[in-house]
Amino acid sequence: MIWAGVLAMTLIGAMGAFFLKAGMDRTDGLISLFREPRIWLGGGCYVAGALCNVLLLRFLDYSVVYPMTAITYVWSMALSAAFLGERIGRRKLIGVAAILAGVLILSL
Repeated sequence: MIWAGVLAMTLIGAMGAFFLKAGMDRTDGLISLFREPRIWLGGGCYVAGALCNVLLLRFLDYSVVYPMTAITYVWSMALSAAFLGERIGRRKLIGVAAILAGVLILSL
């Protein structure tokens, strides 16, 4: 259950960044930032991810939870490929494999 919370926290954080990117692509000035729903959704996701992080700290050590936020990079790459058409090359895959290996080592 706790590890599902870690995955949820990192996915929500990645969605925050994704919606901020999607919202920024539709703005043309400072005022339009406040009118773009995707910006608000991205900010909301960031807040929700931070709250999940705080809740997880009740059950896991800080030295485990904080490094596990690196899983956000995995989600970000998947979201960018699926919805933004970004290319995933060999270097990105190697980087993600290294991140996952590090997370696995920390969680044991």
